[in-house]
Amino acid sequence: MSTVGQQLQQAVVLPASLDEAVSALSARPEAVPVAGGTDLMVAVNAGLLRPAALVGLGRINELRGWQYQDGHALLGAGLTHARMGRPDFAALIPALAVAARTAGPTQIRNAGTLGGNIVSAAPTGDALPVLAALEATVLLAGPDGTREVSISHLLTGMDPLRPGELVAFVRVPLLHAPQTFLKATGRSGPARAVASVAVVLDPARRAVRCAVGAVAPMPLRPLEVEGWVSGCIDWDGRRFIDPQACAAFGEYVAAACVPAHEPSGDPPTQDGAAAAPPASLLQLRRTVAVLARRALGRALA
Repeated sequence: MSTVGQQLQQAVVLPASLDEAVSALSARPEAVPVAGGTDLMVAVNAGLLRPAALVGLGRINELRGWQYQDGHALLGAGLTHARMGRPDFAALIPALAVAARTAGPTQIRNAGTLGGNIVSAAPTGDALPVLAALEATVLLAGPDGTREVSISHLLTGMDPLRPGELVAFVRVPLLHAPQTFLKATGRSGPARAVASVAVVLDPARRAVRCAVGAVAPMPLRPLEVEGWVSGCIDWDGRRFIDPQACAAFGEYVAAACVPAHEPSGDPPTQDGAAAAPPASLLQLRRTVAVLARRALGRALA
């Protein structure tokens, strides 16, 4: 065993309840909570992270299931991707189940957790655009009690984790309406997303919600496009939308979420005109447009 492994083995706490986990983090603020460890251990093995201690969450049963609560599903942060991919969960939150099934190979889905996806906040996290489109909230447990924050505020850093806090639960509205998740990868089989799109219908509000993942550090919501396309749908009938409006939705989402130029910007040409976007950026915009159009079409089908 490596020196780092020996040090970690001597500094691992395995609480049996959420309260014990919070107490352990309060006693050792430098400790890092860990459940599946699919992202954490990669960073440790690569020498990018050297946690002074670990608080293992795998024995906390209350974090590994879900329950119904006031029209919402309260999901434990310890739910694995494999568990969320099963049919009973898919009947509850279909788009999140699809995202969970595409999260990676079997060993990753068996170990990786919903809470880990949120805390790692990797741009390619498959659950993140779904949670953003569903307007989920996160319950954070810490030494000062439990507080609830918007998933979007947490991921953007507007309301980040405080010292001693951990992600305990995720509260997701149960809309009982179609929702879809699609992603494009650079190769066949389970792989990280090049781009992903979640589309959620909210008939009670006569609204479409959309989030785009993997193209920015956090999921992006094209709010103006959502408002426009919501007005194009026949909510009183068969939720019909004109095919041209559906195609335009894809183009508008891509334009809103993928910039016309790289962030660094390209110098103008000699005649003062802006340089053409690079081919890779144009391809990404086309990919997002196709994903968005297909996701909306499937949700309305």
